[in-house]
Amino acid sequence: MARYTGPVTKKARAFGEPIFGFDKSFERKKYPPGQHGNSRRRKQKSDYAVQLMEKQKAKYTYGVLERQFRNLFERASRKSGVTGVLLLQMLESRLDNVVFRLGLAPTRRAARQLVSHKHIVLNGVVTNIPSCQIRPGDVVGVRGKSQGLQVVNESVGSKGNAGKYSWLQFNQDKLEGTYLAYPERDQIPENINEQLIVELYSK
Repeated sequence: MARYTGPVTKKARAFGEPIFGFDKSFERKKYPPGQHGNSRRRKQKSDYAVQLMEKQKAKYTYGVLERQFRNLFERASRKSGVTGVLLLQMLESRLDNVVFRLGLAPTRRAARQLVSHKHIVLNGVVTNIPSCQIRPGDVVGVRGKSQGLQVVNESVGSKGNAGKYSWLQFNQDKLEGTYLAYPERDQIPENINEQLIVELYSK
């Protein structure tokens, strides 16, 4: 199972925002990484560099590697509609992301681990594929014998995501949520300029 396992704070500092969630280390050092710290004068980036940075940010935010990301983009480009928005909707529809959005895990990494370790059920069936695409009407929940997991209960208690995202409906008593519809672009909170990604892949 391929995934990024490197330093998260360093990546967050490179992008200038906490893409992996709240990070104390990032809050202390919000400037780019490097031995010269914040004193180094940095050149203006080319259009290609800006586009590449935006694609990398999207990949690391959702925990997707290059081949998967490229495949998602190609699927989005074949559909009718705005390619960039369709790409973000596909990323938002990944099972691990939905588990995170429902508040069943504190981070996307934790959500991916819950799915991989067979703690999550999709429409009543145990599913351990984090990249599984969720469709409107699908029900995602915590497996019966896994509902006592400390990480799940702490995350649900602290995040309180019930009603936070309009495209999801969460039942805290049953620890399950329903994927109501694909989110519109203005409903997706991630700070990603998807048009730059489209321009990069269209070269």
